[in-house]
Amino acid sequence: MSAQATVAPAPAEGVAQAGPFEPVIIGFTCNWCSYRAADLAGTARTKYEPNVRLIRLMCSGRLDPTFVLKAFAEGADAVLVSGCHPGECHYIEQNYKALRRFQLLQRTIEALGIEPQRLQLVWASAAEGVRLAGEINRVTDEVRALGPLNWPADTVVDLDAVDLEKAWEATGGDADGPPATAGGTNPQHAAASQPATEVAK
Repeated sequence: MSAQATVAPAPAEGVAQAGPFEPVIIGFTCNWCSYRAADLAGTARTKYEPNVRLIRLMCSGRLDPTFVLKAFAEGADAVLVSGCHPGECHYIEQNYKALRRFQLLQRTIEALGIEPQRLQLVWASAAEGVRLAGEINRVTDEVRALGPLNWPADTVVDLDAVDLEKAWEATGGDADGPPATAGGTNPQHAAASQPATEVAK
C-alpha cells in the first residue's frame, strides 16, 4: 500500500487571520525520558508554550521518517524530536539511530523546500522537566520567527519514495554518514553524541 499525504492548503491570500501567527508543532517524545520530563514539567507547574502537540513513542529510535514527513504534509509548522541522552537509552543504542535519522531528515526536508530549522532534536532525561519546557519555548519562538510553513496546496508527497540515504548523498553528505552532533543549526541545544561504552545497570 502506497503512503501518500496531501499537503494541507495554506490560508488564502488576502484573508485576514485572527491574531498573530501561532505555529503548530508536533513533538515526538520517548516514553522513558522526554515524555516523562514533559509530565514532570506539568506536575511542577512549569509553564511552556501550548503550541506543541506531544506524541509518545516507546523510544526515539522508533521514529519512522514518514512520521515527520506526514506531520509536515498535514500542516505542522515544525517537528520536535526528543529522547534520552546518548548513552542512556533504555534500548541500549536506539537513540543513536534517532540521531542519524534526524541528520538525514534535515537534509531531506531542505531538498523538499522546508527550512531545516523546522526539525529539531532535543535530549531530555525524565528529571529534566524544566529544561524540556525551556527547549519547547525556544523552538516555538524560533518557529514563530520563521513564520508559517506554506507548501503549495494540494501537493502530494509520496512518502514511500523518500530514500534518506540517497538524499544524504545528493546533498553532499560524506561517505561516513552525518556528523555526530545533534541540534541542527544550533548544535549547543543538544548534547554531543559519544559512543556508549556500557549499558547502565
